Amino acid sequence: MFDVSGIVTVCRRSIAAAIVASIALVIASASTHAQVVIMLVNGDPITAFDIEQRTRFLQLASQKTPPRQEVLDELIDEKLKLQLTRRFDFSGANLDTDVENAIGNMARKAHRPKQQFVQELEKSGVQIGTLKSRIKAEIIWTQVIRGKYQASFQFNEHEVLVEMENRKKEDQGGFDYTLRPIIFSVPRGSPDTAFEARRREAEGLRIRFQDCEEGVKFARALRDVYVREPITRSSADLPPQLRDILEKAEVGKLTPPERTMQAIELYALCAKKKSNADNTPARREVRDEHISKQFQINSKKFLKELRDQAYIQYK
Repeated sequence: MFDVSGIVTVCRRSIAAAIVASIALVIASASTHAQVVIMLVNGDPITAFDIEQRTRFLQLASQKTPPRQEVLDELIDEKLKLQLTRRFDFSGANLDTDVENAIGNMARKAHRPKQQFVQELEKSGVQIGTLKSRIKAEIIWTQVIRGKYQASFQFNEHEVLVEMENRKKEDQGGFDYTLRPIIFSVPRGSPDTAFEARRREAEGLRIRFQDCEEGVKFARALRDVYVREPITRSSADLPPQLRDILEKAEVGKLTPPERTMQAIELYALCAKKKSNADNTPARREVRDEHISKQFQINSKKFLKELRDQAYIQYK
């Protein structure tokens, strides 16, 4: 009889090979599409992949899909900012380290270890390179604007007082605080119950803590508790929430414990004195608003110059 088993086996192998070849073709096609250049900004390409990634990032940040032109405009501006390293001297800057530090700060604010923060971002479809490029561009831009328009950020205290008077903004003064950070460490990867246990220990220390001299000695004797050297902070430099806590705290006492990524942290308030008259929260607020306003004006002006001078070619 005629044996068909060999023919069947050959056919199966051929079909399998065809499927594998088809999958490889689809993957290659997708990869090629991702590298399709959509436009050139002074010769630097913006690809379909760049547009896709930035769209996902903006969608993640705003919870809505941005218009395509908004995405393109942001990518064009980003290219122009990154290209400034060819025009200005950044030889003394360590931009990559600054970018990594910025990502670390973002992770801390999100109460996540840096690695977990990156993993969660990538699970959302946004590669870390997209975020790094965006941060690097803004670091470069900030340094250039502050250097190029340095004179516009200078103003005297009379201008500050006039602005405060125009706003009818009362200056209640500020304080300089001497603080001792106290850290109740928690091993990496610990569950919430471990943090809660350490929080209870910290609350126990708050009850017993009556002054910095004896209280610091007692804290150092506790398990996995670290007391840092004294630091001095002005109320003008503190975020409003911490400023309110310290204004109400008694000297020689501890602030309420706060959870960080790998610890429960609180502060011993060891000294408190009036700040200089020109270093108060109200005056700092006026100064910061002035600087922010000038930064936006200068940014808009210089970015328009860069766009007018740029060669932007749509493919």
